[in-house]
Amino acid sequence: MTGLAEDTTAQARRRVPVRLPEGWFAWALIGPAMIFIGVIVAWPLVETFRLSFTDANLGGESWVGWENYADLWGSTKFSQTIARTFFWMALSVSLKLVMGLIGATLLNATVPGRALFRVLVMPPWVIPVAIGMIGWLWLYNGHFGMLSGMVQKIGLLDGPFEFLAYKNSAFYSAIVADVWVGTPMVTLFFLAAMQGVPKDLYEAAYVDGASRWYRFRRITIPQIMPVIVSMALLSAIWTFNSFEIIWILTEGGPRGATTTLIVDTYKVAIGNYKFGEGAACAVVIVILLALFSLVYLFFLNKVNRRYGNK
Repeated sequence: MTGLAEDTTAQARRRVPVRLPEGWFAWALIGPAMIFIGVIVAWPLVETFRLSFTDANLGGESWVGWENYADLWGSTKFSQTIARTFFWMALSVSLKLVMGLIGATLLNATVPGRALFRVLVMPPWVIPVAIGMIGWLWLYNGHFGMLSGMVQKIGLLDGPFEFLAYKNSAFYSAIVADVWVGTPMVTLFFLAAMQGVPKDLYEAAYVDGASRWYRFRRITIPQIMPVIVSMALLSAIWTFNSFEIIWILTEGGPRGATTTLIVDTYKVAIGNYKFGEGAACAVVIVILLALFSLVYLFFLNKVNRRYGNK
């Protein structure tokens, strides 16, 4: 009996599970994600930063120090590209916010077929950008495009007009396409925020005789302000990084009229095989996006404190 008891005790000891410290368990959970971030994000950033101090090209590379950054700093073309990028971003984001707010207000109204209208808002955001831009290329074509034909029919022009062949028209045509792609997402976020506004506030204001405009200005806007700020800053970052729309429509032309920082970096690094100079442009973009992120966190925290969203 004693031997049997000893065997049972030994087996019980062998079956006791090995418990890792909580710190080790936590590292085991986040380890794969950290490895993924390190390989996919951190290493390319470090390599890009290193290349920005070289004249890397297809023939090799050599250390040039701050020369690439000095060239960018003294380049009038690069300064114009930065200004164009910020103007592109400001105008596009402003239109997205205004149209998104109007669209969300209409979709939030109690009207027949409201669910159908909400579904119809989605296609520009859901379909691939490349397919959508092919449609816009057809619309902007001067010879068989619908827009050129409509302009001629109403008598504004006597002949075909190539929207993407002239600097000003190409720039604003690209903005229209970008707004078309980005507005549905902004609209849906605003709509979700509006549906979260307590109905009691509207009922109390209605009883007090407040007009629709007053209720919208004094109730709706303050209640959804955190979402407005979030979408404004996030949309600014996404618009800043927009590449496919411009590249498919104009490839940055005509004569650089639609070239933004992202497009210019691609042209320098991939088109001209100047990897060192392109890396310097990419580092500038990373710095600007980091500043955008700081601005986003600052304003979001400020708005949340003001409107009581902790």
